[in-house]
Amino acid sequence: MSWLSSVRTALAYVVPAKKDTPDTLWHKCKGCGTMVFTKEWEENLSVCPSCDHHGRIGPAERFAHLLDEGFIDILPAPRATEDPLKFRDSKRYADRLKAARTETGEQDAFLNARGTILGHKAVIGVQDFAFMGGSMGQAVGEAFVQGVETAIADQAPYIVFTASGGARMQEGILSLMQMPRSTVAIQMLHDAGLPYIVVLTDPTSGGVMAAYAMLGDIHIAEPRATLAFTGRRVIENTIREKLPDDFQTSEYYLEHGLIDMIVHRKDLRERLATVIGYLCASQKAA
Repeated sequence: MSWLSSVRTALAYVVPAKKDTPDTLWHKCKGCGTMVFTKEWEENLSVCPSCDHHGRIGPAERFAHLLDEGFIDILPAPRATEDPLKFRDSKRYADRLKAARTETGEQDAFLNARGTILGHKAVIGVQDFAFMGGSMGQAVGEAFVQGVETAIADQAPYIVFTASGGARMQEGILSLMQMPRSTVAIQMLHDAGLPYIVVLTDPTSGGVMAAYAMLGDIHIAEPRATLAFTGRRVIENTIREKLPDDFQTSEYYLEHGLIDMIVHRKDLRERLATVIGYLCASQKAA
């Protein structure tokens, strides 16, 4: 045995072994930097108990929080052409999709579910920022249309939670075509006499902001969400002016009349039920 091995063996008796601490035991708030027990973070709907920062959550958490227990039907993700342009930058687009699916467990960045919110029928579509930044491609467009068609079939309002960096560059013009496509789908909803409700979450930007994110009958936003079409720095460099500190936030949009209300996540379920009750008084589930 070498002298180094002898020292290591001796130290093993006098130095306590390092306890294994799960990486998921604590969550660091991105708003204030406070370390919060993961269990407390999740029980508080991914909202910081110290600064009220609203963390990003995915479709599963949204559906569980909003829809009545026992009345949740998650719709299968519609199929769309994958990698239509055979795109490649530093990595193949097909590989990026595979990695995102492995990480999130979802087929793409948009998922629908039908159910009831405090007894009111509703179809909910949720955009998942964890899947390639919630980018809008053909699969997202297909899912959005699926949500509209399901809402029309169920005679229920369509509620969409947006969270996106914009159009998916790997699909080029095919991604941008989802903007007019979603607009036509929303008109179908209106022709059926059904409301379209948008809940803007952090962040919502780019082509999504220029399309279905701002075409709702009612616009609700979570507190301090970043809402923008173009980046702040680009705008400042273009107009040669310093923008307000709260520019491109939910609070700024509310102050300037671009959205209808800001609702804390813990109050969202009740507020949505109230809005649906006003807009669809005759369509409460039996």
